[in-house]
Amino acid sequence: MRETRSDGDLLRAIAADGDRRAFEELYRRYAPWLGARLRGRCADAGIVDDVVQETFLAVWRGSARYREEGDVAGWLWRIGSRRLIDALRGDGARGRLRQALGRLRHRDEASAEERVLAGVEHGDLAGALVRLSPELRAVLQATVIDGLTTREASVLLGIPPGTVKTRALRARKQLREELA
Repeated sequence: MRETRSDGDLLRAIAADGDRRAFEELYRRYAPWLGARLRGRCADAGIVDDVVQETFLAVWRGSARYREEGDVAGWLWRIGSRRLIDALRGDGARGRLRQALGRLRHRDEASAEERVLAGVEHGDLAGALVRLSPELRAVLQATVIDGLTTREASVLLGIPPGTVKTRALRARKQLREELA
């Protein structure tokens, strides 16, 4: 029976020798978990798959250095969440334009009842949340939806606790203004 290597052993083997088996084991151990977490932040499966691949590619290339100060899952999450924000930023304006054009092309005039039901179901809150920047949405996701403390959100997002607080305040202010 083969002994299971620790996460730290796997990362050291990858960094030292480019050990492909260690990399594959780390990937099998964490890729499904990372994908599931990222899908909680982004509904586009294509973007999530790309971000998971980019995260592990960064590990393989050594551009993401593990400092053995925390757990590997948290470290991979920080890399993945940053890559997701970068991906969403890059697609932001172009994606919104594509969606708007798509809605215009396939536009059917909704009945008054359908508009009312859509307003109740999706409401202004959904639109206001979509209009938040990815950074502000990520902080709200971590602190409100995931229920993390400021310190936990700071570690998760890889930003200082003060930045978490500032972004949370900005997000709440923006939501209040849009919903008023």
